Amino acid sequence: MTSAIGFRSERGPILIALMLTMGVVAVEATVLATAVPTIVGDLGDFALFPWLFSVYLLAQAVTVPIYAKLSDIFGRKPIILVGIGLFLAGSILCGFAWNMPALIVFRALQGLGAGAVMPMTITIAGDIYTIAERAKAQGYLAAVWGISSVVGPTLGGVFSQLEIWRGIFFINVPLCLLAAWMLIRSFKEEVHKRDHRIDYAGAALLTVSMSLLILGVLQGGVSWAWDSWQSIGSFTVGGLLLATFVLVQTRAAEPVLPLWVFSRRLLLTTTLISLGVGAILIGLTSYVPVYLEGSIGVPPLAAGLALAALTIGWPISGAFAGRFYLRIGFKSTALLGLAVALVGATVLAVTASSPSVALVATACFVIGLGLGVVATPTLIAAQASVEWGDRGVVTGTNQFARAIGSAVGAAVFGAIANAAFGSGADVPAAAIISGGSAVFVAVAVVGVATLGAVVAMPATPVPGRP
Repeated sequence: MTSAIGFRSERGPILIALMLTMGVVAVEATVLATAVPTIVGDLGDFALFPWLFSVYLLAQAVTVPIYAKLSDIFGRKPIILVGIGLFLAGSILCGFAWNMPALIVFRALQGLGAGAVMPMTITIAGDIYTIAERAKAQGYLAAVWGISSVVGPTLGGVFSQLEIWRGIFFINVPLCLLAAWMLIRSFKEEVHKRDHRIDYAGAALLTVSMSLLILGVLQGGVSWAWDSWQSIGSFTVGGLLLATFVLVQTRAAEPVLPLWVFSRRLLLTTTLISLGVGAILIGLTSYVPVYLEGSIGVPPLAAGLALAALTIGWPISGAFAGRFYLRIGFKSTALLGLAVALVGATVLAVTASSPSVALVATACFVIGLGLGVVATPTLIAAQASVEWGDRGVVTGTNQFARAIGSAVGAAVFGAIANAAFGSGADVPAAAIISGGSAVFVAVAVVGVATLGAVVAMPATPVPGRP
């Protein structure tokens, strides 16, 4: 079956295009990390730079369910091409940004494109590959994240050192055009045509409510105090609009986010698992570099490579996940993976008081190995439980949950770390170690809670399994 999945197979050009498209978006999520000092030095407004990351995550997260539903109506191909187009336009505008507010607005446009690209790449892979083939295909896509985690910060550093940071965005232009051309040329899909009623009210309510809630989570305790009118207003209005959205979904002919997704035990548990995975990832990616650099003075490159071990382990295990779930089933495979991830998280939490690059890298690698055997089988189990017309919504809900997990995790872990760091400009190494230890313990706790969701996951049969 390898020849039917590889790059030289009939579906190879589609897989390459999906990997290229996902890679461009994945790199963009990390490339700015090492370029911020140069960008701020050129554009100014240092206080605004966190919005470069927050607005991208916000725009991506709130639009995932909408794009996913639209793909079930109009097909995957037009939606992913729209996503590539928006991302391309945002990249070009970012390259010409004249000040920080303009760059933030254009980053939001990039996020709107990423919100379509990420779920569509996974959904298309689910459409063109069988259950047995899908794990290997997902392994290829997972490998993109591992490569991007190293390429992104390195590329940003190179462009910054050459004092051409705008090239970070312009390099996306030929890559986006190539990916779009390959998809137009190679990807043919059969859309099941029927009359549809688009849930405009639901889409608007979901976008505005989640924007306010995620905004409150991301910026609470950062741009404003948790008890400020901004936080209270964001959560209150966002919560009311979200409740209205749920009411609208019960009455809509074709809801943008069908509530039946949360009424099925398999889909609910796999959504919760994705939520936990998103929180674990943000906890590690946000604080491993800070912990190593602040505690023992490790250079940024070495700290980044220690974190990269996480995304190296993920695609390695993800590529073999199919062999496991075809033999022992989706649930047993996920249990095995989470047990491995918890071992790594526990080691990281227990040894945090004695910082070591080698130990942190090893623990991150083990966590990555475990998560690779959790994320792939649970997503494929969810996809396999529905037909083509609902696969986009199910995949989008899964990816939406991971984005929400990251957003909420960023706020919770940030509050935990800030309690140890204090409010001073210069944080001593002891406080860094204390804050890092607290975050790593919290990551382990999230891992235990995610294990509960895996235990509650029904043991569904694997289609095509002997």
